[in-house]
Amino acid sequence: MSEPRPNISQNHPVIRQLDDAAINRIAAGEVIERPASAVKELVENAIDAGATRIRVEVADGGKTLIRVVDDGCGMSAADLPLALSRHATSKIDGSDLMNIHTFGFRGEALPSLGAVGRLSIVSRVLGKEGAHIEVSGGDMGAVKPAALAGGTRVELRDIFYATPARLKFMRSDRAEMQAIAEVVKRLAMAEPYVGFSLADVSGDGEPQVKFRVEGETGDLFKALHGRLAQVMGRDFAQNALAIDAEREGVALTGYAALPTYSRGSAVAQFFFVNERPVRDKLLIGALRGAYSDFLSRDRHPAVALFVSCAPNLVDVNVHPAKSEVRFRDPGMVRGLIVSALKHALAEAGHRASSTVGAAALGAMRPEVTEPRVYQMDRPDIGRGYSAPSQGFAEMAGGFSARVETVETHDERPLEALPLGAARAQVHENYIIAQTETGMILVDQHAAHERLVYERLKKQMAENGVRAQALLIPEIVSMSEGDCALLLEAAQDLAQLGLSIEPFGAGSVAVRETPAILGEVNAEAMLRDIVDELTDGGSTSTVKDKLEAVLSRVACHGSIRSGRRMRAEEMNALLREMEATPHSGQCNHGRPTYIELKLSDIERLFGRT
Repeated sequence: MSEPRPNISQNHPVIRQLDDAAINRIAAGEVIERPASAVKELVENAIDAGATRIRVEVADGGKTLIRVVDDGCGMSAADLPLALSRHATSKIDGSDLMNIHTFGFRGEALPSLGAVGRLSIVSRVLGKEGAHIEVSGGDMGAVKPAALAGGTRVELRDIFYATPARLKFMRSDRAEMQAIAEVVKRLAMAEPYVGFSLADVSGDGEPQVKFRVEGETGDLFKALHGRLAQVMGRDFAQNALAIDAEREGVALTGYAALPTYSRGSAVAQFFFVNERPVRDKLLIGALRGAYSDFLSRDRHPAVALFVSCAPNLVDVNVHPAKSEVRFRDPGMVRGLIVSALKHALAEAGHRASSTVGAAALGAMRPEVTEPRVYQMDRPDIGRGYSAPSQGFAEMAGGFSARVETVETHDERPLEALPLGAARAQVHENYIIAQTETGMILVDQHAAHERLVYERLKKQMAENGVRAQALLIPEIVSMSEGDCALLLEAAQDLAQLGLSIEPFGAGSVAVRETPAILGEVNAEAMLRDIVDELTDGGSTSTVKDKLEAVLSRVACHGSIRSGRRMRAEEMNALLREMEATPHSGQCNHGRPTYIELKLSDIERLFGRT
């Protein structure tokens, strides 16, 4: 206790007014975290200026040069010094901080950049002369005339030279470049009608274009779809569902991928509020809730969602980098996202991701190091060999399989239906079906598991799952903790057709099981339910827990791998899949079927 306390000075502390240079460097520490932050501020300024083309050039990961050129409205010579003053802005008048329609509004970006680096701005308003101003480490120079066709060119050199301690925390040039590219891509997604380009101009060589997109045309959904295809990839665009919903003045638009097009992390999740890219826990939680019925916990959906509302319904001024927002009615926004996504996924029916079939074809395609020479192309040796002149497409009328054709009263042949006609079962687990354009390979266990799950959910929503009483109750022994967890949820489990009651220490008696499951291993089912109740934790809602338990229960009532199925059963399964929403993926987000087009199969065998 006798040692001096380091936070208390021996002298009386004196309050001082910091000078503008120190104030700007402190503000820059909040706004400008790394080169990517500077790029974000400058590109947002260009968008606010009405630019239709924005060019970004960086050197050494943005550490030595960041240049942003736009064709926006520009600034006059009189405006340039004001633009470099703190809290000077043309975007708000200060009377209503909740009525914000632009990316920027604080007037901190440019003075912050000028405080930590060497900033140069050249700008020209249409019909006026161009002007140039420089600021280095907070010291502003005089405005000078300059030549420029129009718009604004901003150059930031030697970022953090005035605060060298910050340079020690910079990552490698490559990592900083990746962060800059991520920022530009997010803003490009938010503004599909604006063209963007990003180039690395390090060294004396030719600039390396890292990203380039032209401005899209057409209506919003067409433009957004085209832009997302360029930024997130063609596969996402082909497997994404359009989202368009509105509730109480809040609109939700964008695209959400099918559950079978999921990722191992949340890298393909993009959220925008009034066109502003954000990372908001509310939106992430709503997305997870919407897909909880379709994906396991280690899989993540891919989405680009845009929330639009009146500025007074959302506060964008709650984070220094404006990356988080606060809604006036967060519950309503969450409900809108969950319901809109679930509705879109339900309308998708049995559709599965096209990437599944492409991956299957890729796995089957052999690696070829030399040009393939087929027997039919070799010179005839001995007896001649005549190669078949027909391709698979010409022979679609005939087939060879061990399953007989099933009679149908439908005017259309089974092959004309989306999932076709069952032709065979291989390894007592996979159904092969023939369609007019190719073939379908179905995982019978995964598909039936989904169908049983959807039936159970429907029954529970109507009047509870129908139960069947066991002639002799089944006694299941487990730990006292697991028994307590089950008995605590006994009332909820009764809604699922599962009736349990205590049976001494460390045991429960199962008196009823869901009728839809038929004969079931009660002990295995109870242990799975215990696992689900434990994994769900205390944060899950009762509805989420019930649906998670239903998913486990459905697994026990589905067709098992190894069971032989008759043609009638296989076709009945295919027809039910066509009529059941979400049947394209199992309860864990894995595909229930793969579609292979005839043209792709022919290509595998070198017929095209």
